[in-house]
Amino acid sequence: MDWAQLDVNPKVVAAVRRANIQSIKEILCLSGSDLQRLTKLSSSDVRYLHKTVAAVVKSDPVVTALQMYNGECPFPTQNRKLSMGCPVLDLLLGGGIPLMGITEIVGESSAGKTQICMQLCLSVQFPSSYGGQDAGAVYVCTEDTFPNKRLQQLIAFQSMLRADVPADIVNNIKFGNNIFIEHVADVDSLNHCISKRLPILLSRGLIRLVVIDSVAALFRCEFGASDSIAKAKCLQKFGAMLHQLSHRFSSPIICVNQIADAISGSSLAQSNFGLLDKVLPALGLTWSNQLLMRLMVSRTQFCAEGKFPDDKVRALNSGTVLRRMEIIFAPHLPQSFCNYIICKEGVRGMKETGI
Repeated sequence: MDWAQLDVNPKVVAAVRRANIQSIKEILCLSGSDLQRLTKLSSSDVRYLHKTVAAVVKSDPVVTALQMYNGECPFPTQNRKLSMGCPVLDLLLGGGIPLMGITEIVGESSAGKTQICMQLCLSVQFPSSYGGQDAGAVYVCTEDTFPNKRLQQLIAFQSMLRADVPADIVNNIKFGNNIFIEHVADVDSLNHCISKRLPILLSRGLIRLVVIDSVAALFRCEFGASDSIAKAKCLQKFGAMLHQLSHRFSSPIICVNQIADAISGSSLAQSNFGLLDKVLPALGLTWSNQLLMRLMVSRTQFCAEGKFPDDKVRALNSGTVLRRMEIIFAPHLPQSFCNYIICKEGVRGMKETGI
């Protein structure tokens, strides 16, 4: 290394060289007493050397708890979120989906899981100042064919759904060209997609969101009841690969999961904090430990005509099914819920929330 970049006395540099210390890393790895013994320097010189070397190599400034509490933490990646494309749902989730980690959307059939994922694929393409990542998304299908017709409908209504974004920005985004569709039929194909294809797209900056719909389909088909150990190892490996991608490229991973019947009164049912009475997310505890956040979506009832978010959708969607999104667990959010509807414009949250 170039010792000239250190603002220390030349005699200190000479002593370090005589001790055959070759790098800054070695200095930081040695305790004060060990460094003093090797270099024969005074304790004050050793303390100053440690302080100077630390100042050279540090990449981020020290942050106090008060700065973090006031939202002044200079770590934009940790503070930023991916918008859900709806201000009400963003409010529920504290700004949206965290950029690093695996978020699971679990629910019954027709609860709106795929609709939410498609809306996220559009939201990620907006500039960061509007809750996006200014990049595309990969949608990995493991079950049915991708609902391309519905996606085109959502694209057509983006200007209405994202009224907070200027029209010229919406019109300049080529939504259809920035969503990459991958079809996988087995676990090996899924692992190949995650380990080989996705890193290329992420490293080139083409995508900043990965959606897997659904993760349970393949594992349910390929692993039987007697293959629990092999299934657990495969899920752990799968989760580790997703976490590595998410943290390396600061890109959220959205995994859609299915539900299974729960035995009433069982310890498994109680582990969901009373929010789930008859159903549980599939894949068990091994998969749950891989997640940062779990969202449960469900159908509840038909929406009353007077409760739509705004007048534009009230006339178009009378009798729409009311759905609910619940936060089952998240390290930064309390358990809460929000009702929403799915209309032509997309997923629209209702203003009533509860905790």
